[in-house]
Amino acid sequence: MEKLVNLRDVIRGISSPPPCDRAIDIRLLHAKNGSSKCLWKINESLLNGNGVTMGGFTASAADIAMSYAITTLLKENSAFASINLETTFHRPITAGEAVVTATVKRIGTKTAYLQATVTQNDKRAADAVSTVMIFPNEE
Repeated sequence: MEKLVNLRDVIRGISSPPPCDRAIDIRLLHAKNGSSKCLWKINESLLNGNGVTMGGFTASAADIAMSYAITTLLKENSAFASINLETTFHRPITAGEAVVTATVKRIGTKTAYLQATVTQNDKRAADAVSTVMIFPNEE
């Protein structure tokens, strides 16, 4: 089993991203003050038989961007996990590059609400919202 990656270290540029990021080829561009921006390179292995990116991969890309956004606001001894993740698709996402941005909309002591947008060719392709629980990191 591969060692867990500290997302703060990825944001700081001192660690490689976790395997999930590498699996779908998404790369953090920046994360600060409750927001993040990622570049997603979509290859043909992520497409369905119609030549469209599978929705689960789009949800994963949004979830990854939201993970970086919330990490910038949490205390060092805090962790998080998704309660729900809802994705809305506005147009098909195809092979190529997409930009995924995420923002923490509200954060409390135990939960946070986040929003992400996926754009491709300067057009809004998908939106995702997520509620996450915040809890003490036991490590």
